Amino acid sequence: MAPRWKWKGAEAKALAEPVSTTISELRSSLIRSEASGFLSSCSILLVVEPEQAELLDNGCFGRPIVSAEKDKRWFQLSLEEAFFLFHNLKCIKISIQDRFLDNETEVWRIMKSKKANFPVYYKAYSHLRSKNWILRSGLQYGVDFVAYRHHPSLVHSEYAVLVQPGDGYGGNFRLRVWSDIHCAVRLCGSVAKTLLVLYVNGDCKGEDLSSCLENYTVEEQTITRWSPEQSRENETSDQSRVNARTIKPLTSS
Repeated sequence: MAPRWKWKGAEAKALAEPVSTTISELRSSLIRSEASGFLSSCSILLVVEPEQAELLDNGCFGRPIVSAEKDKRWFQLSLEEAFFLFHNLKCIKISIQDRFLDNETEVWRIMKSKKANFPVYYKAYSHLRSKNWILRSGLQYGVDFVAYRHHPSLVHSEYAVLVQPGDGYGGNFRLRVWSDIHCAVRLCGSVAKTLLVLYVNGDCKGEDLSSCLENYTVEEQTITRWSPEQSRENETSDQSRVNARTIKPLTSS
């Protein structure tokens, strides 16, 4: 699927400002300022400088929070976003009850207690983020994430992402029967997205964070609707053309 650009000139802008460069600039800036956030319910509140707020927006991390402060900006990060900045990029600090958490395993354990299946969703999130895909919540489409090739202001999302945990998490599959798959694929087709299923297999054994993450594997699978009209071979006989007209492609109602 080719990118669907939102406006003329968006492609040139995206090529001039690749996601990897934006992430690199954001990481350097956050490290220099020793940016920190604190745990609030099931999210992380991060306070940054105005220029860093722009970099966070360009990198699509978190949501800005309206504040009266002029010299500071607040961002609300999901647990997956915060841990990616904390663990993968190592560019922010996290505190809880005014105490900085230096131990990554401790942060991991706390986030696991805040969100069911956090290890599975984080593994899926970091899997795509590490490939420079931009991820946003897919709640409005009934999926876990939507994936963009470039910034959402430049291009429409290409994939609707469903995360499927392995048997170690009770087999909590949402695509158990054909009707589930059919509904998901029809919805994705109606909003011009491809359904991407990430099967996260493995289990978190022990307390060592590295061992936990290494124990997981991610299998990617795209699911699309088959159109017999588009897939059949070209036929030349009159009878074939008559028969072909009775074959209609699957269309959304």
